[in-house]
Amino acid sequence: MTAAAGSPGSAGAPQELDLDAQIAAYQREFPEVDPQVEKVVTALGRLNRRMNVAYGRQLVDLGISSAEWEVLKALVVVGRPYRLGPGDLAKRLGLTPAAMTHRIDRMVTEGLVTRERDEANRVRVIVELTDEGREKWLQTMRMAAVFEDDLLQDLTTVERAALGEILTRLLRRVEESQPDAGGRLEDLD
Repeated sequence: MTAAAGSPGSAGAPQELDLDAQIAAYQREFPEVDPQVEKVVTALGRLNRRMNVAYGRQLVDLGISSAEWEVLKALVVVGRPYRLGPGDLAKRLGLTPAAMTHRIDRMVTEGLVTRERDEANRVRVIVELTDEGREKWLQTMRMAAVFEDDLLQDLTTVERAALGEILTRLLRRVEESQPDAGGRLEDLD
């Protein structure tokens, strides 16, 4: 349970209401709200935010940013030889070409990727994962696996499978109804 703002242990920092207290406040102000639905979506939102913070801390410990992690992940997902053009990377990550160029510049300097002209088409540039970049990706995966195993430790194998299926169905629903929602929030401004 999360302490309410001003309660003992809050150390002066405002805290979120307990989940049930937040739902009760919603019901007080908007009686038509379905408390079951609201509990699910509020819990998912809080879980997502807390997981992002935890992953972000792990990335900081490894000396890479979440933006760099996204590029490493995109290159690993395409498979060996872990290569993509900058435009393809930008599309996969929902970035502008200029933002992608800036990100690649940093990562080349850090030795995580290389950027070279395609020998078959001298106009085309290829971004390729380096051994160091792949090792950073593996390190993040190892740290994430420990965190995720701890997160799901109280669920049985059957419960994990059921939760995975349920969340996948919810994800599909959002992807079908909001096909442009895969980009960045800044894109919606």
